Formats: sequence, structure tokens, C-alpha cells
Amino acid sequence: MSYNENVLQIEKRSAIIPMIILTALFFILGFVTWLNGPLIPFFELACELTSSQAYFVTFAFYIAYFVMAIPSSWVIEKVGYKNGISLGLLIIAAGAFVFYPAAESRTFILFLIALFVMGTGLAILQTASNPYVVVIGPRESAAARISVLGIANKLAGFVAPIVLTALVLSNMQEFTADKIAVLDAASKSNALDALALQLQRPYLYMGLIIMILALLVKFSPLPEIDLDEDGNVSDLSIFKQVKNAFKRPQLVLGVITLMLYLAAEVLAGDSIGGFGKQLGVYGDDGSFYLKLTSFTMSAMVVGYVLGITLIPKYVSQVTALKISGLLGIILVVLIVVISPTIMIQLPGIPNLPLVILLVALLGLANALCWPAIWPMALEDLGGYTKIGSAILIMGIIGGAIFPLFYGMITENINEANILNGTQAISKSGNQMAYLIVLPSYLMILFYAVKGHKYRSWKI
Repeated sequence: MSYNENVLQIEKRSAIIPMIILTALFFILGFVTWLNGPLIPFFELACELTSSQAYFVTFAFYIAYFVMAIPSSWVIEKVGYKNGISLGLLIIAAGAFVFYPAAESRTFILFLIALFVMGTGLAILQTASNPYVVVIGPRESAAARISVLGIANKLAGFVAPIVLTALVLSNMQEFTADKIAVLDAASKSNALDALALQLQRPYLYMGLIIMILALLVKFSPLPEIDLDEDGNVSDLSIFKQVKNAFKRPQLVLGVITLMLYLAAEVLAGDSIGGFGKQLGVYGDDGSFYLKLTSFTMSAMVVGYVLGITLIPKYVSQVTALKISGLLGIILVVLIVVISPTIMIQLPGIPNLPLVILLVALLGLANALCWPAIWPMALEDLGGYTKIGSAILIMGIIGGAIFPLFYGMITENINEANILNGTQAISKSGNQMAYLIVLPSYLMILFYAVKGHKYRSWKI
């Protein structure tokens, strides 16, 4: 049976049940992923880290995608897509459980191991679940289907910081850096231990819930898919599959675009809290800056709703990606040039620096990138779709590396400002460092205009 015939058979099946299951999975994926943003300033305080050291939170989490992407493809080759999803969920749960001893000892390296394990599970989950979204319906509407899942993912990203703040960080006003600094060594250690221990119960409950979801998926009616029923690829070694897949320029350029896009998405979500804290956005309870990730997620949800409404009836996924690239370029330039002293009043929240709102709006520019890049990069791959998905997952390394650069740049510029006697609020390192994502949006625009069309490296 050919690839196209296989896809047509899948399209004839009801997509309702698979979409419900996938939506639940992407909510869990988003909830786990977007807890990292508020954890960065939390660990900076609880584990006594510098700002650049704190960004190892994102590095440990997202580097797992790069390291485990190809092994994930091998695992799925052995156990199948459906079992691969269940296995990925169980590994995520195992990582959540590691938070318990990590918080008990307040050891940052244990937290990083826990995050790496969770990232490993998510790599398997992503590699197994994303091809479902592409093949359970017409390819031209794949971006709209991924947008539905994206709403679940980003709604979870909106909820996660709020839930974490309510359950763990509601008393952050008692643990500000200024209050901790004046304590003696013993009192300081006790206070930070108490702060870290607040993570134990939420992550324990999260692990249990994810384990239950893994069992539900295992016994669910989610259909198994086989993208290589004619055997053209499955008999090849994993290394031969990778080599042949890299002959497809739409895939390779898609991986590069995805890597740079993830850098922009992760920075927009995970750095906004630290940026808000640096600009003095605390709120009455002292923890408002930890909720700023929800602003970015809200902007992404708006983008996904637009994607569902407009794609493909009014706007093609290619056009949507072009708009995303252009909007991102404009926003980055504005973020860097606008004074952080300009404030904006929004209903029900404290006065915000306008530049913080612009960082949140990067979520709008980022929203349709993932839904558009995936089907464009996997187009015409046939039996190589599975390994192509794994290689695309490797592009998530952008979320690991760029935040480290961002942290180092902000630290160096802010230290230079202090040495020079400059006010930190005037063009801080946090603000200028957003320039590193400008190439991301330039590449997104190139891929939308031309890069996705290439089918040969011969020009």
C-alpha cells in the first residue's frame, strides 16, 4: 500500500477521538513545559544562583529533546506510536517524582536531572504524537489542527504559572532577595529550605496524574499508524534513514527554522518573568512577576484561535508563517528601542512597562510557527515522516541554548551598567539581549517565502 493510500485510509476514520486524546496530551505537555518560566527566578533565589546559572533550567529541559530525539524514533520503531505516547508519559512522571528528593536536599543538580528526565519523556511524546496530527486529516488543514492542540498547550501555559504561584509561591513576599539577604546563615538556610520544600507536593501530584493518563492512553481507542506499510524505509538502519532524510532540503531548513523559532518562543515565555522582576514589576503579593509567563501564553492562544479561524479557508499556512516572521521582526526592534520607563495601564493589573507587553506579544508572532513549520517540513517525506519528525524534535535544542546566551548577555551588560554607575532600568541587559532572536524571525520569513519549496540541494 502506498503512502498516499495509507493517509487516505486514515483520513476516512473519525478524527474526533484521536483529537480529544491528543488535545489532553498537549495540555499536559504545555503544563509541564511552561512551568519552567516561573521556576527560573524561583531557583535563582532558592538555590542561590546567578541569573545566568538559573537559565540552566531551560538548558537541562530542552537539551533532552536534542539528545533523545533520534533514540525516541528508535523506541517508537520498536513499540509503536501509541505505546510510545504511553512510555513518554511514564518517563515524564518519573522526572516529576525526582523533584521530591531534589527539593528535600535543595540541590540544583538534582532539579536539573529531574528536568532532563521530563524533557526525555516529552521528546518521545512529541515524536510519537505530532505525526498523528498531520495524517488524521487533509495535509492542507494540518496547521489548523495543530492550532487546536496549540490552544490546549498554551492554555496550559497560561494556567501553569498561576497554579504554581497559588500552590507554591503565594507567600513569595516573605522570601524576597532583600529579606533573605539580612538573615544570618542558619536562618537563611532554613528559609530557603522551606521555600524549596514547597515544590514537593505539586510535582508529586503531577507525576501521579500523568501516570494515570499513561494508562488511559494505553487502553484507549487511539489507532496505531504506519507511515511505511510498503517497507521502503523500515528495513533501513536508523543512520541510513537519517542520511536519506537529510537529502530533503525542506526538512533540513525546517529543522533550522524550528530551532530558531523555539529560541524565540522559549525566551518570550521564560525570560519575561526575570525581565519584569528586573524592572520592578512585583505587585502587592511580591510574586506578580512570576505570572508574567501567562501574558505570553495568552498572546499565543489568541494566535492559535486566529489560526483555527483563518487557516486554510482565508489564509494559507504559508502566508500565516510570513506574517509571523514580519511581526516578530517588528516587535524585537520595538522591544530594544523603547524606553522601559514608559508605562501602560491594563484593567485589573499593576502598571506595566510597555516593553514587557511587547515581549508578551512575541507570543502572538510565535503562535502559528510550530503549526505551519511541521507540515511544511514533513511534506513529501513519505516513509521518512517518522525519522523526519525525530529530526525536527532535535530542533528544539534552540530552547536550550539561546536562553543561556540570553542569561550571559543580560548578566554582562547589567554588571557593566553597575560598574559604570548607569541606572539599570535604562537599556538594561535584559532588554538589549532580545536582539539575539532577531535572526529567528528573519529565518522564519525566509522559510515561509522560499525555504519550504526546495526539494533538491541543486539550485
